[in-house]
Amino acid sequence: MNTWSDIAAIQPMASQIITNSIIKDRISHAYLLQGARGTGKEDIAILIAKVLFCENKSGANPCLACNACKRIDSGNHPDVHWIEPDGQSIKIEQIKNLQKEFTYSGLESDQKVYIIKGADTLTANAANRILKFLEEPSKKTTAIMLTENSQSILPTIRSRCQIIDLKPLNPLHFQQKLIDAGLNDATAKLMSALTNNLDEAIKWSQDEWFAGARKLMVQLVEAFTDNVSDVYLFIHNHWMQHFNERKQMEQGLDLLLLAFKDILYYHIDHEDALVIFAPDERLEKLAMYYSQDKLISILQDLLEAKQKLKQNVHPTLVMEQVTLQIKR
Repeated sequence: MNTWSDIAAIQPMASQIITNSIIKDRISHAYLLQGARGTGKEDIAILIAKVLFCENKSGANPCLACNACKRIDSGNHPDVHWIEPDGQSIKIEQIKNLQKEFTYSGLESDQKVYIIKGADTLTANAANRILKFLEEPSKKTTAIMLTENSQSILPTIRSRCQIIDLKPLNPLHFQQKLIDAGLNDATAKLMSALTNNLDEAIKWSQDEWFAGARKLMVQLVEAFTDNVSDVYLFIHNHWMQHFNERKQMEQGLDLLLLAFKDILYYHIDHEDALVIFAPDERLEKLAMYYSQDKLISILQDLLEAKQKLKQNVHPTLVMEQVTLQIKR
């Protein structure tokens, strides 16, 4: 997305708020962009940076052709700094290094921009450290913080930022984009339930690892009803072998969430929402085995398992615990 018109197509309110600020020369010293993956956080951050550095902007839009715009696109602008989680979190050492940059003048102008991805992963010490900048803003320094989970950010940080809420994308619109890109209807529906990122969805749809992950997920769901005594063997001999990285495990839990949601949707005659199973005898059998109350409990257990992964609990322990909970 290269212009505010592109942003407005998916985030009209955010586009209007920011472009009004640009036109009135009232760009905030700190923004907090909060929204799910794929809702345009990074695109908005990059556009704000381009506006601040562009040599030939027209109204609220950067020219996209000048040296500054091109360097921001390539990630090589010396006065635009990106901070990303180091592992599971943004650590105090990263913020200390960033603060050193605060003391220097911009290499090519007095303007500086700092974009902090995954701002909700700031450790407590790092979060307190970043407050120094937010409490004593420089007129020529702009911070842009990106998060999927704003409630995990310190209230003192939130209160010092202009908060921009990004709305979830229209799933039907996204599904159509996937179909236009060559995915069949069923795959487009599944991918739109897993991600809002077009490139990511297309990549997963062509990935043999993902096809294997989906197959294992179905086998595990059926094992809970057909071979419950062998579930732990399946987890250790097959599941953990395939989902051997933390992000892969998160994808596995996401697939399980969708599968158990399908069973619940079948219970309540909401078959148009199915994304994993077809409304056939297999799904009918699963619905007979699980009550609605049990399914709601399982969905809660899976969500808690995802949270434990984010809290750095060992993936094998997380999977063993949620397996035990589902078996009860």
